[in-house]
Amino acid sequence: MSESIFLLPDVGEGLVEAEIVAWKVAVGDVVTLNQPLVDIETAKATVELPSPYAGTVTALHGAVGDVMTVGEPLVVIETDGATTSTPASAPEAGASVGAGRTPVLVGYGVAEDDAPVTRRRRRTAAPVVATPVAGAPVAVEPSSRPVRSTPPVRLYAKQHGVDLATVTGTGRDGLITRDDVARALATPTPTRAPAAPAATSPTSTTRFVGREIESWSTGPLEERIPVRGVLRSMADAMVQSAFQAPHAAVWVRVEATGTVALLEALRGRPAFAGVRLSPLTIVALAVCDAARHYPGLNSSFDAPAQEVVVRRRVNLGIAANTPRGLIVPNIKGADTLDLRAMAVALNELVEVARAGTTTPEAMLNTTLSITNVGPFAVDGAVPILPPGTGAIIAVGQLAKRPWVVGDDVVARPTVDLSMSFDHRQIDGALASAAIAHIGRFITDPAAAIIGG
Repeated sequence: MSESIFLLPDVGEGLVEAEIVAWKVAVGDVVTLNQPLVDIETAKATVELPSPYAGTVTALHGAVGDVMTVGEPLVVIETDGATTSTPASAPEAGASVGAGRTPVLVGYGVAEDDAPVTRRRRRTAAPVVATPVAGAPVAVEPSSRPVRSTPPVRLYAKQHGVDLATVTGTGRDGLITRDDVARALATPTPTRAPAAPAATSPTSTTRFVGREIESWSTGPLEERIPVRGVLRSMADAMVQSAFQAPHAAVWVRVEATGTVALLEALRGRPAFAGVRLSPLTIVALAVCDAARHYPGLNSSFDAPAQEVVVRRRVNLGIAANTPRGLIVPNIKGADTLDLRAMAVALNELVEVARAGTTTPEAMLNTTLSITNVGPFAVDGAVPILPPGTGAIIAVGQLAKRPWVVGDDVVARPTVDLSMSFDHRQIDGALASAAIAHIGRFITDPAAAIIGG
């Protein structure tokens, strides 16, 4: 028997740290090769890490909420060299594997017995769970089973005196959600009195930059939110973009009766049964069509090489407001999709983002982006470009407004479109032509789709 140490891997784009979201195993558990061990949150996404070994878990390094550095020990697994399965993929060239140890999955690290490990935490972590004595019962404080929840939910439970070990999670893989805690509060138990009235107990919360905080009337006079994960990624990206790419913007208001009529007609067709159609679907098709007619729209500026990179495939980024904050996953090859396929792709992207399971790969290589502020009852916006892109289109709310038809003023559904662009490679003429093209598409999408 030997001990194998699973190090926190780099899960993509050279990310150097990750926060432990939920443990899926406990000390003493027997795990198989590729069995999920832990959910971690990086600056890009929540990632599920599989086990590179088969054996018995003898130690977990770090508690839920701890920020771990790539290369730190994460899990210690006691393996049987004679029976442990070997992963199909060999480790990366140059990866060190201890004597008698099972090779790990590609990109995963393994610590040598005598290799020193540099540890860095942003806050004090819980003590490492010690290897249990043979034959002794295994206990994980404060309960005998791992508690899976998120930091905002743990804070909410703590504020209301709820022991998460007594709550049944209804989320993915047993994750305890805020609703689960609220149900526990509403159910009196012998050890907890019924929840106090709202007037005497601060229960009102709101969301801000991917975190749950107390509302204005019940919260502390000052609250500090750690800048990490998605928030830090967003802050770094926006500063980089704002001060490196000279931004300019154009905007237009268009009449959208054609879009509304087409969507209503298609919703009753058997081919679209079970498919959620929305104005954003038409906008996405319109943006891709504009890129086909004006390829310079789908470009980026390579400053070191002093080159403009024009791409002939649109990886369409969709800004998504998620419980973790703002992320921009993209639809690969969006310009190749028809209306139904675009609707399906958009729905899947949003569902995955809201579930917090967007992968880092889904946010790589965005070429053109859309941000939809309409659901917030906002008419328009002038967004900052995601780094590495040449343009981003903002879509306001679709609402009835006064519209001139001939000599009459009538109420028509209209929508405001704005586009921020990198003025190093996209000039005003190209930007104006592209936004006007998108507007014409939305005004009469049926003709645009049929006519190509």
